[in-house]
Amino acid sequence: MTWLAETRSSYDTIAADYADETRDLLDRLIHVRAGVVLFADLVRAIGGGPVADVGCGPGHTTALLRELGADAFGIDLSPAMVEIACREHPGARFEVGSMTDLELADGSLAGVLAWWSLIHIPDEAVPGVLAQFHRVLRPGGVLAAGFHVGDDSEGESIQAYGYRRQPSRVAGWLREAGFTVEAQHLLNPDEPKPGAILFARRPSVLLR
Repeated sequence: MTWLAETRSSYDTIAADYADETRDLLDRLIHVRAGVVLFADLVRAIGGGPVADVGCGPGHTTALLRELGADAFGIDLSPAMVEIACREHPGARFEVGSMTDLELADGSLAGVLAWWSLIHIPDEAVPGVLAQFHRVLRPGGVLAAGFHVGDDSEGESIQAYGYRRQPSRVAGWLREAGFTVEAQHLLNPDEPKPGAILFARRPSVLLR
């Protein structure tokens, strides 16, 4: 997949600068941080368990989840990002991997966090990624996905494209993948580039 190789190469190239720029991002973006806190609370409410921060970058969000008491580990496509994450957060587990083919056992996770990491996945590949998330979550497991809102894509400061999507479209994909959508948070709706967070769950029983 050419887009996977381009995304990996792009983030490898900017890894050090990206880590510096985002180190205090969750302290500055309070509403985004609140989404991470809520996700950790939802995982705790189902008894806890392993949580994957998929597309973890330099590991700052993974580290926050661990501070909140979650048994969190990070997965990222970029080896350079994983190297930085391991160096800056030595107490946490990080590994190189792709959300298109997670090397995790079925039903092994209590939670999956996709924090602005689906934005580089083309539309045609999103259903497969969400199917991976559904597969690795145990029944009752929690998914939180953050993304840019819009109807287009744009080149970012890296070469990889960033896709903007309407929450209703992402919610539709989640339902098709077998999730129940529980909440939607719209961020900065009056700004030129709003964001959204969707909270969903793999049902505990088969829906008919």
